Amino acid sequence: MFEKMKRAFWKALTPDLVVDEPKAVAQPVCGLAPAVVAALGGVDNLKSQQPVALTRVRVELRDVARMDRQALSVAGVPGVMMLDDGVVHLITGLQA
Repeated sequence: MFEKMKRAFWKALTPDLVVDEPKAVAQPVCGLAPAVVAALGGVDNLKSQQPVALTRVRVELRDVARMDRQALSVAGVPGVMMLDDGVVHLITGLQA
């Protein structure tokens, strides 16, 4: 803790000389459970995701073959609707 305070003090005095500590990367997929992201093929397989309605999440995948439908149902997604061009609607119920 003392080290953090010391770095903050020197950073305030010499902002150009003290390098910032790397920040922990937040989970890039907000709103989706980690088990759902893993079943979709991982974070690097997701192009975009957005809630479409109270009961659905629209997800665009880079490679649809990496998606595991059984793992999605185990993760709590009762339905999956496949559309064209890697677009998938996850029917999640009211937890979307």
